[in-house]
Amino acid sequence: MSIYINVQDHILFEDPYVLVLNKPGSLMVEPDRNGHPNLVQQVRKYLKSILPKSAEVYAQHIHRLDRPVSGVILFARQKDVLKNLSEQFAERKVKKYYQALTLQPPPKICGQLENWHYKEKKKAVIINEPNANAEKVILNYSVQKWIDRWLWNIELHTGKYHQIRAQLAAAGCPIIGDVLYNSTAPYKQDSIALHAYKLIFSHPITGETITVEKQNNFFSDINA
Repeated sequence: MSIYINVQDHILFEDPYVLVLNKPGSLMVEPDRNGHPNLVQQVRKYLKSILPKSAEVYAQHIHRLDRPVSGVILFARQKDVLKNLSEQFAERKVKKYYQALTLQPPPKICGQLENWHYKEKKKAVIINEPNANAEKVILNYSVQKWIDRWLWNIELHTGKYHQIRAQLAAAGCPIIGDVLYNSTAPYKQDSIALHAYKLIFSHPITGETITVEKQNNFFSDINA
């Protein structure tokens, strides 16, 4: 499904240096070889429309969200701040929080998932013992009953390929709609019930702590 958005409607925070948006599920972040609509191109088009013709149009995403995942995503609006923001992610100074829906609860209503992770083709593999080809992955979580499902609040400490999706599936709790990781529960087309709802980072110029939060209405999505 091709998706185009009115970028201005999705902006959560904007100044001359950074731009934070709420990405809808099913929209790719960056261009691919098949030319699918993507957030990077749409953000650059938006900036071109609001800036003077002589101004440089620059927008570079600092991190990624999987195509079927919705939520908060950060862009640098100037090359000069790209290094600072990238280093914050590399040094794990940025705090990332997610919400997810599953049909099954974990054995404990709150705790930590700590596993070993490696990528195999286009899928993440989770194992419980150290391996020369695997890296440790960690997330903290709490869950609560939500209608006939379970709502997870997750703090992501690492951030590897499909990490949350794979760890929850390995715990016996695949995310609703995530067919790749064996979910049998339906969700919106080309989307899964995983949402990046909060991002905390330091402003690259002022050093101020910036907290950007956007909750997802899972109920409307499930009944869409």
